[in-house]
Amino acid sequence: MNARFNQIINNDTPVLIDFYASWCGPCQMLSPILKQVKDNLGERVSIIKIDVDKNQDIVTSYQVRGVPTMMLFQNGKQLWRQSGVLSKEEIILMILEKSN
Repeated sequence: MNARFNQIINNDTPVLIDFYASWCGPCQMLSPILKQVKDNLGERVSIIKIDVDKNQDIVTSYQVRGVPTMMLFQNGKQLWRQSGVLSKEEIILMILEKSN
């Protein structure tokens, strides 16, 4: 699997991965929500966007079947996974709950 991806998720800080596609309408709706999440949580979370069309190895290894799919990692472990669009509040609450 992608060594750079493993380096990104193997972090003390929670890392929210957003698997997206440029042609995906719901992905475009989620993007500003994730910016608000980052604005609210600051350094307490990293948010990384991964284009499914350009990163097939990661998509295959994590069995991403639809977009958007979000996954939360901390210290290399997957803590949470969800497909679809969630509200800013739902995402913030999940990050704070799962990463403590």
